[in-house]
Amino acid sequence: MLKRDYPLQTLSLPEAPPFKKLLGPSFILLGLGLGSGEIILWPYLVSNFGLGIAWGIVIGITIQFFINMEVERYALIYGESIFVGFARLLRFLPLWFIASTFLGFGWPGIGLSGSHLISQATGLNINVIIIALFLGIGAILSLGKVLYQTVENLQKYLILLGTPLIFVLAIALTTPASWHALALGLFGKGDNFSFIPVGMSLATFLGALAYSGAGGNLNLAQSFYVRDKGYGMGKFAQKITSVFRDPQADQVIRLTGATFEDTPENMQRFRKWWKLMNIEHLVIFWALGLCTMLTLSLLAFSVAHGQPGNITGINFVITEAMNIGARTLPAIGLAFLVIAGLMLAATQLTVLDSTSRIITENLILLQGHESAHVSKIFYIVLWLQIAFGIAVSLLHPNQPIQMLTLGGIVNAFSMFFYIGLILFLSNTVLAPKLRPSLIRNIILVAAMLFFGILCYLVIKA
Repeated sequence: MLKRDYPLQTLSLPEAPPFKKLLGPSFILLGLGLGSGEIILWPYLVSNFGLGIAWGIVIGITIQFFINMEVERYALIYGESIFVGFARLLRFLPLWFIASTFLGFGWPGIGLSGSHLISQATGLNINVIIIALFLGIGAILSLGKVLYQTVENLQKYLILLGTPLIFVLAIALTTPASWHALALGLFGKGDNFSFIPVGMSLATFLGALAYSGAGGNLNLAQSFYVRDKGYGMGKFAQKITSVFRDPQADQVIRLTGATFEDTPENMQRFRKWWKLMNIEHLVIFWALGLCTMLTLSLLAFSVAHGQPGNITGINFVITEAMNIGARTLPAIGLAFLVIAGLMLAATQLTVLDSTSRIITENLILLQGHESAHVSKIFYIVLWLQIAFGIAVSLLHPNQPIQMLTLGGIVNAFSMFFYIGLILFLSNTVLAPKLRPSLIRNIILVAAMLFFGILCYLVIKA
């Protein structure tokens, strides 16, 4: 049974590798953000209300940077997911994370949005695309030998191929006036409004804030990827492998990790790890993610703002593509639709990977176990979610924005709750020398209050 005082194995903290070998986990979180906040919700809001809300993008992704780094800190020190740490605090917390993960991300709004765009670009029946997309996701996740490596490679190459096209289009199709509007929007100055425009749903804005990056419980999944990448004490952790390709995949995997002693050598190594991990996440997740989100919002403002039909949902992306094609070549507009659809499909894949990991581990922790046949349980959870996603998408094929907004609200409430848990865990369980600095604690407290106030206003409204 899992005990709060479970004695962790003590080993030496491994040496940090060169910076280029650390690249990876942040691409996964960036890919998660591409499908929700970056391609859909923020451009959707900007296409309807203008760039005066751009400040929210900066606030949202900055908050998530600091959340993610505390999640990485725990996994680096203990070589286990942060959910194990939460389960030690309170036995029934896993039940909360199972429920909030499913309610926040079980609705397949991202994959459904991608299916809409691919259907529009190819003329294929959307129901056929929905089924093919979800079954394809299941096949990719099931047939890759090492699960983490499959997800990292897919997101890395798709981001490196797709984002340059977005940047080129933004530079080619925007005007100085659009850039000026963006600059003012970073300070909350919009067209006849400050910070929040009249007529915009606060719930939708809250959902967009939660999706400024991975969002919701998916931020906590970063601890899985840190562990599976072998960062810090994660070097000693076991990995999920495919039950369809690896004869040894059904082995029992230990969820609890190991830690290191407070020696000068280990502390020096920890400081190096911490510095490199902060740089990696700052460059890949925060800087590249912020630039991509702002660029996509700028592009949406330049080619779709004020166009009829935007407010009805995903149509604003189709409007973007048509206007891009009209200003350049029809093939370029078509390419934009296809790339956006593929990015959304890849994000749905990563969401299903992350949520299946979260639900699987918390199901095991809820039973009080320290180890289990994790790979087998993971694939059962994955395919159940795929079946649910197909069923919901076929029943409600025209409601991707509503699904994303609902999920975003749930995720914002969840973030308010677990920021407090992270603060408590980091400042009580970790050794004093390894705890977050005063400034990081202040930022997390401010983030919790920020989300708390917005959640209260949404409930009150």
